[in-house]
Amino acid sequence: MSYKNYKERVIKYRRYLHQHPEVSFKEFETIKYIKGILEQMENCTIESITDTSAVAIFNKGKGKKIGLRADIDALPIEEEADVDYKSLNKGAMHACGHDGHTATLLGALWYINDYIEAFDNEIVGIFQHAEELIPGGAREMVDTGYFDDFSFIYGHHYWTLTNYGDIDVKYDHASANSDLYHIEIIGHGGHASTPQLNLDPIVASTQFINNIQTIVSRHADPFNPVVVSNTVFNAGNVGSENVIPSKVFLGGSVRTLRQEDRQLVKELLEKNLEQLKSLGYDYTLKYTDGYDSVMNNEQVTDYVRSIVEEHFPGELVSERPMMGGEDFSAFSNRVPSCYAFIGAKAPGYDYNHHHPKFKLLEDVFEKGFKMFIEVARNGSKVQLN
Repeated sequence: MSYKNYKERVIKYRRYLHQHPEVSFKEFETIKYIKGILEQMENCTIESITDTSAVAIFNKGKGKKIGLRADIDALPIEEEADVDYKSLNKGAMHACGHDGHTATLLGALWYINDYIEAFDNEIVGIFQHAEELIPGGAREMVDTGYFDDFSFIYGHHYWTLTNYGDIDVKYDHASANSDLYHIEIIGHGGHASTPQLNLDPIVASTQFINNIQTIVSRHADPFNPVVVSNTVFNAGNVGSENVIPSKVFLGGSVRTLRQEDRQLVKELLEKNLEQLKSLGYDYTLKYTDGYDSVMNNEQVTDYVRSIVEEHFPGELVSERPMMGGEDFSAFSNRVPSCYAFIGAKAPGYDYNHHHPKFKLLEDVFEKGFKMFIEVARNGSKVQLN
């Protein structure tokens, strides 16, 4: 298998996608571009699952049904990266590598198309929309029932928190449960010179934020990661410094691995808010269950790890679970799956995902290209319990 025969196409696809990013649920031109490439593959059958997603089927009805997934959406970020192929769509950017995932899968499917006789199973390329926005495109696709008869699904992420030269394939949890909360704390505003006549929601809100830090330090099992981050605090207005506001708006995210910890955080958030009621405050709480933790199936993970060991000797690692959210969990909740992280951290390429200066090392695409192909080639080896 020679990547060099496909490299030019992969880079071309990736740079086009990078210059033409579209945010979640609005990937209309992106999926049109992808389908245009797939239509050139003589052994490919294209089906649309939603308006902005597609699947590419090879060897329909033959052997096991194996899914290869790439996410296609971008983020609402203004790009600041110093690249020649900068985003042409104002306020949108591929700042998480989805352009690379998509281009690599397209390249791998070209290889499968060209060497179809080497594949004994039905191979389905999954071009999934809206990974970045809860409830996520994966859930929308999975809820159609389309994937219920798949043998297994594989996906990977180019990851700038893992060194280039390492491929991280974890057992069990690959990512965290990722939830959101939005809170309104309601007091009684008034003149700043007479705080005794008011009920200051800023004081109550800062007390609440400090108190919820003890969820992690005093309630959660230290051997099971829990992250509670309050990231939004909106109160008052510039120009109204002599006014104590009546309301404060808070927002944040909760990351857990275990379902019992997920429930614990929900309960303790509400208990801390109830304490404010005893002081005369009121509140509203909207808690949004986001993406579930991606759970890697043991047998599929054994298989994927064996591929890394064979084709990339010395590069296999198993790091701690990513505490970010990943909607690949919708697939792993329904179908035996494995989700890997291909290291992309290198000098000059170490900005974090979702940063406006995020850049992706294009050398990493060869690894993703080979992983997609080898997972598809020998999928009959996976014996599920």
